[in-house]
Amino acid sequence: MNGGAVAEAALLPAYLIVGADEVKRDTAIARLKARLEASGMADFNLDERDMQRDQEPDDVLSSLNTFPMSSDFRLVILKGCDKLAKPMSEMLVTYLADPAPTTVCLVVATSLAKSTRLYKAVQKVGPKAVIDCASKKRWEVPKQVQSMVRRYGKAISSSAAEELVSRVGENTRMLDNELRRLSQMVDAPEIGRDDVERLVVRTAEVKPWDFLDAMSARDLPRTLELLRLLPPRSEIRTYSLICSRLRELMYAKALDARGQGRELAAHLGVQTWQVKNHLGWARRFSSDELVDDLRRAVEVESALKGSRDSETALAAWVIDIVSR
Repeated sequence: MNGGAVAEAALLPAYLIVGADEVKRDTAIARLKARLEASGMADFNLDERDMQRDQEPDDVLSSLNTFPMSSDFRLVILKGCDKLAKPMSEMLVTYLADPAPTTVCLVVATSLAKSTRLYKAVQKVGPKAVIDCASKKRWEVPKQVQSMVRRYGKAISSSAAEELVSRVGENTRMLDNELRRLSQMVDAPEIGRDDVERLVVRTAEVKPWDFLDAMSARDLPRTLELLRLLPPRSEIRTYSLICSRLRELMYAKALDARGQGRELAAHLGVQTWQVKNHLGWARRFSSDELVDDLRRAVEVESALKGSRDSETALAAWVIDIVSR
């Protein structure tokens, strides 16, 4: 169930909003609040509590059982329910077995195991009681960014969305803040990559996977930019990751030649989404190039271990891999 369904369906007496995507969580909460505000009596029928602070179970129970004033329902929002004290958790479990019909109890958590009594208690309220706000996988976030920016009347190119995620990270609240700011600063209907590079300061640490992906795509300017931004004294780890990626591309190329490219994930023992671009990248290299790149790895390893300028040795190898 998504956050929009809350505003359209008949309300249940309880919901669990669970997941690390802050924008999704805020949207779901905002829609329930908007439904309450339509009554014009939201000030009298809204109780919003931070459950990470000291709360008395009896006080919370009393609020849940209070009748609404001149409204169809009362909304009680319990934020931070990830690790409730046992007395509070058990009170909620007991309450949810027979909840007040005129109150909507909204349990909010970043993470709550499905095996917990509280999760199961909300789940029993109805088939749509759990609102999943789990974060997207890293490769899915740029597409989410392209969807998020529409609320500001703008579009953003796929390369610009990729660059924004690379610079800001995967936190949807921070991404949304940057999208709002970019929408105000860019006059064109679509935000381009050059806009992101010009207006967004990099705050997220570069992930080695971004560097490996740029190298695999043989994008030399981006590869060198990301290599320069990797953590200092990480040459040995980066070298190891490059060797692994070259072997993966060799596997991909061999399977592709036999018409078995779809079997790559199974051969590597990884999830399909982790190698979704490998076949396309492998086709940018010849088999001889990949073999030669791995042969050179032996020389590079010696240089990394015995040279004072390991950064230069690694960079020279990377340039050769990408630009030949």
